[in-house]
Amino acid sequence: QVQLVESGGGLVQPGGSLRLSCTTSGFTLGNAAVGWFRQAPGKEREGISCLSSWDGRTYHIDSVKGRFTISKDDAKNIIYLQMNNLKPEDTAVYYCASDRATASAFGYCSGSVLFSNWGQGTQVTVSS
Repeated sequence: QVQLVESGGGLVQPGGSLRLSCTTSGFTLGNAAVGWFRQAPGKEREGISCLSSWDGRTYHIDSVKGRFTISKDDAKNIIYLQMNNLKPEDTAVYYCASDRATASAFGYCSGSVLFSNWGQGTQVTVSS
């Protein structure tokens, strides 16, 4: 019943911007924890940006802080990741995720608490 569908990935030059969208259905965004994860070739999946209604906070890992911003539109049931000043090391498959919030944004992004719902992923490639 729960569905998450990412879109907005693609090829962008270093220094450019992309906005990823995650269209959701089957649950209420206002009560949820949501997040964006990425997995680069040969690397483990890492939590990038998370937002939880449990503590009302957002969390961003240091490598993207000041460049990426997570947000959501509860009326449209869409989760966003605005990515600015993209770097080649941002190249990865990006996934959105959701859960009925039971922990902090940091808890979810750090992997201490697991998201139950995942999208299919969208490729982001940063290259000149």
